[in-house]
Amino acid sequence: MTRLDEKQIISLFQRIVSNRKHTHEDVETFRIGRKFGVLKTDTLVFSTDVPPGMKLEDVARKSVVACVSDFAAKGVRPLYCLVSISIPRSFSRSHILRLARGFRAASKEFGVRILGGDTNEAKELVISVTMFGVADKIVRRSGAKASDSILVTGRFGRTSAGLEIILGKRKSDKKFASLAKRSVYHAVPRLEFGIDAAKYMTSAMDSSDGLSTTLVEMSAQSKKKFLIVKLPADAALDKFARMNNMNPLSLIFNGGEEYEIVITARQKDVIRIKQIAKKNGVPLTEIGHVQNGSGVFLQGHKAPIRDLGWRHFSN
Repeated sequence: MTRLDEKQIISLFQRIVSNRKHTHEDVETFRIGRKFGVLKTDTLVFSTDVPPGMKLEDVARKSVVACVSDFAAKGVRPLYCLVSISIPRSFSRSHILRLARGFRAASKEFGVRILGGDTNEAKELVISVTMFGVADKIVRRSGAKASDSILVTGRFGRTSAGLEIILGKRKSDKKFASLAKRSVYHAVPRLEFGIDAAKYMTSAMDSSDGLSTTLVEMSAQSKKKFLIVKLPADAALDKFARMNNMNPLSLIFNGGEEYEIVITARQKDVIRIKQIAKKNGVPLTEIGHVQNGSGVFLQGHKAPIRDLGWRHFSN
């Protein structure tokens, strides 16, 4: 029996079901007069997507964050969403109230109105969120040009480290453990930054499947080489990796669930993007630049960075 991974399954469905050529994007778009309708759907499954110790309020929020982060990377403000929730029979009124409060808080936090949805019974908690917005255009994954700078929001590697700490597999000092666990339980999508900075981006993509996945996808769609010269991580991550005999590069590039934005931009626009990041309180790192060629490379390494981020059915 041939086993397919997530990307192969999507390609197979797209080839059979769709009547148009499909380009992988963070969101789907369709014309509404002179504007674009923007749609995104994402599903959270309790057994595969919820770490131990996460409160139900934060589980509900996480299901919304996944869609909001994709809108942020496209520079689009989400307006409305539908929530489909399948609940196990073991859930009490208290469980359901906590989920509802989580959705209410997320709706207020991100300014997204929940119009309705669907409820069903299942053996475990499953939440599907479908989000809608309107835009004049979106920032594509494919627009990088030679000599562009590559930038990322946030710090990478913390979420991978945080999950290892939560699972009790690794040791850490108290301060880093707190930061790392918070990145797992309460991710912060860069919505306002993404909307404000969109006009200066030549390409962008949400990083939640892993930094390596994101860079490889953007490089391939842009048909350009990405050279990484600086790592978007702090000394505390390197200390954690050394303490646990781990490879910090694996934590940085292959973790996933960071919900950050990877950006390319013309060099003359980098200073403006940095100003927008500062205004929004968003950490921003210029990690490299775009060249003619193909593949993603880390300076000083001959072999290209491989796509080793998160992929359902293979991880």
